[in-house]
Amino acid sequence: MAEYTWRAARSDGALVDGRLEAASRTLALRRLRAQGYTPIRVDESDGPARSAAEPPGAARSTWRFARPGATRGPDRRDVQAFTAELAVTLHAGIPLDRALRVLAGMARKDAMRALLEDLLRAVKAGKGLSQALAAHQALFGEFYVNMVRAGEAGGRLAEVLSRLAEHMERMRALREGVLSALLYPALLVTVALISIVLMLVFVIPQFEALFADMGEALPLATRVIVAAGRGTAEWGWLLALVLAGGGLALGRWLATPAGRRWRDGRLLALPVFGAMVQKFEITRFARSLGTLLASGVPIVGAIRIASDTLGNVRLRTALAGVTPAIRQGGRLADALAATGLFTPLALDMVRLGEETGRLDELLLELARIHDAEVQAAIKRALGLLEPLLILVLGGVIGLLVVSLLAGVLSISELAG
Repeated sequence: MAEYTWRAARSDGALVDGRLEAASRTLALRRLRAQGYTPIRVDESDGPARSAAEPPGAARSTWRFARPGATRGPDRRDVQAFTAELAVTLHAGIPLDRALRVLAGMARKDAMRALLEDLLRAVKAGKGLSQALAAHQALFGEFYVNMVRAGEAGGRLAEVLSRLAEHMERMRALREGVLSALLYPALLVTVALISIVLMLVFVIPQFEALFADMGEALPLATRVIVAAGRGTAEWGWLLALVLAGGGLALGRWLATPAGRRWRDGRLLALPVFGAMVQKFEITRFARSLGTLLASGVPIVGAIRIASDTLGNVRLRTALAGVTPAIRQGGRLADALAATGLFTPLALDMVRLGEETGRLDELLLELARIHDAEVQAAIKRALGLLEPLLILVLGGVIGLLVVSLLAGVLSISELAG
């Protein structure tokens, strides 16, 4: 049987945590519900099991012991976990101030506990949660704050927080899916480059004494490789400094507005990958806009906030004209079509959403469709890229080896 660490809300609203044994996560959830708990989190654990009926004080001590990373500041995962837990506690009928107090007491990071305590002080002083979050907008972002503000205005804060947690999870899955897909090609290139450098610095210089008296009798490819190995061994440190300095300067320039525009423009112009980047950003825009509209944010403000979530500066600039068009009474589908960025399917779904009054639902459906298309396109592109990288990098290494062998064979022929 597997061991699970759990966190749940009791019927009186208090949050408790502990460990239990169960054959599956589903059975663990059923066992907690049967004992009157509302499960918040159930994760498989490698530690010793603890009964679900054990007093919560003893279970809570396991969270207090040896907290790794307790001194680090809150990150995106902390915000996502906080959102999901706060949504569950509010759905269970726990008042906002009490929910914040309990979450602060159970926080594993000192910085996260300080943040929750600051939110609690603001709420007890009479501020709304959105006002309290606005003081930490650098962490939560305008999108998050406006979603919470819309939930407070409509009396649906728990529902909006649940939607926010789902949105953050989907965006995390999309982002990590792209990064994990690119991990193998990046690793392949890194290993190949290290192998080439090691050959130039350590292997090829070993043959230089052997080829010293050959002069022009050596094949051209061998002479070039030997010269490259000698230059890398003698001046490799200078080359490394130049590359590091150039990379640092390029990174700083790309961080400027002009650099970001140039980089994002070149990225969109790439064959195959440019289209994937564009569709990835459209997916992000559609999901953000659909989530905002479903939470009651006005369309003009929702479009502006959703546009700001885009990572590509060129695409964000292209969407800048959508909000003025809507303010002048135009249709969203027509304004998006004028940008030239959206696929016919996207425009048709937006147009249908406007006509049926289900724009938020169809935008979220569009995001789901494009999400699947992006993942499939990445797999197809990597299916072509990986063998191409293997052929190119293997060819470079093979060229080094063949050039050395050609020099050795030339010596053998002269000796014969």
